[in-house]
Amino acid sequence: MTEIRREAAATLPGAGRTLVQALAFEARTAHQLSGLALHSWRLLSQPRGDGHPVLVVPGYGQSDSSTALLRRYLKRLGYRVRGWQQGANSGSFEVHARGLLAGIRQLAEEGEGGVSLVGWSMGGVFARELARDQPRLIRQVITLGSPVTGGPKYTAFAARMRQSGVDLDAIENHLARHQQGLPKIRVPVTAIYSRRDGIVAWQACIDQVHHHVDHVEVDSSHIGLGYSADVYRVIARRLARPAGGG
Repeated sequence: MTEIRREAAATLPGAGRTLVQALAFEARTAHQLSGLALHSWRLLSQPRGDGHPVLVVPGYGQSDSSTALLRRYLKRLGYRVRGWQQGANSGSFEVHARGLLAGIRQLAEEGEGGVSLVGWSMGGVFARELARDQPRLIRQVITLGSPVTGGPKYTAFAARMRQSGVDLDAIENHLARHQQGLPKIRVPVTAIYSRRDGIVAWQACIDQVHHHVDHVEVDSSHIGLGYSADVYRVIARRLARPAGGG
């Protein structure tokens, strides 16, 4: 187990996000958005894409409009990029799985080497599940602040869900058993996370099951992950790796 996994596992029980923390950390988003324009010329100097298809999946409650800037950037680098084209993310994989798989199959038919998936928050959780089920179609997965460990218990929505009678401990235990019992994800995965994420506790973004997952820390709010120059650079460099290169 790497050092980051040990730290995350040791501190996860006391992790979480309060509304106060969410407001404080997420207030940085506007600054990140303005900074993106200042770094535009450096971002365009990142490795050029090979033209392979990239599907970008938005976070919970969000639609393709939230990922428009990121998709525009990746197109400028030379990738064939599309959004998920399913409106707002309901948070239910069962609801969106069929449409996502159809989009991935269509993209995979248009080029060789598979489709890269970039998923923001809950969108990253969806991307991982698709990669688990369809490894032949998926080239790699990149997640942005995705809560892959523990579920909603370690998010800013936890208190509200508890007040509504949701048993978050039961969800956490169910997810742990679920992950251990499923086939492992075989494709390369990059998990981008931030300790200043105001929505998802960073510990929940650390994968404790798949030890080949590469965790990359950035300094960003949760919403800012979709507008961060540092995040864009990481994504550009990972997408530029040859298929099967890990």
